[in-house]
Amino acid sequence: MRKLIFALALLLPGMALAAGGNVHLDKANYDLSDKASLQRGAKLFMNYCLGCHGQQYQRYQRTFNDLGIPEDLAQENLQFTGEKISDYIERSMPAESAAQWFGAAPPDLTLVARVRGADWIYTYLRSFYVDESRPFGVNNTVFPEVGMPHVLQPLQGTPRMAEEEAMVDGEKVTRHAGIKTDGDGALSTEEYDQAVLDLVNYLEYTGEPFRLESESIGKWVLIFILVLFVFVFMLKKEFWRDVH
Repeated sequence: MRKLIFALALLLPGMALAAGGNVHLDKANYDLSDKASLQRGAKLFMNYCLGCHGQQYQRYQRTFNDLGIPEDLAQENLQFTGEKISDYIERSMPAESAAQWFGAAPPDLTLVARVRGADWIYTYLRSFYVDESRPFGVNNTVFPEVGMPHVLQPLQGTPRMAEEEAMVDGEKVTRHAGIKTDGDGALSTEEYDQAVLDLVNYLEYTGEPFRLESESIGKWVLIFILVLFVFVFMLKKEFWRDVH
């Protein structure tokens, strides 16, 4: 009983993080079978995330082959520091420098989708807003007091917390009314949401590269078990026929 309680105590914080606390999480309708989306997500990760965040359990070669990206094209456009095609996807920033600049080394993102959940990541990357009191000038409604810059701001534009006036208990108050951008980003709101979804799709893939294959095999295993059950049931009836 003590071991069970101890195991639950370890699991509950992680489950709470994955659920996102009390913050509403938007649904991330990702599709692991969409190779184009996965390729766009890989491109976004390599260009905007890899400077700080690595994927130390994922190799370039495996990624490019799974996503249908020719190795010569990938090496030319998605590998920037002379790594070998067989290398793991390591961040460009030295861990010591990262810890000095950010207070702690940015986490590895190979398994982040399995830890946090796709909905959490999708909502988090769309919830930055300008906050001049923070070291990097931004905050996040999903992860308050966030310690990283909004690296996708050139795509989204400058996000600001909108406010509106409302009557509460007969008094006029000012309250938050969501996050809106000023339109100076390279993408529209819809295009940015799709770009974030592509990135989430890619992170879901790296969290479990065999997922589609496992699901496909699993269906055939269930069919085999069902057919085997029929034969076992018939064999059982044959053995017990004289007894009854």
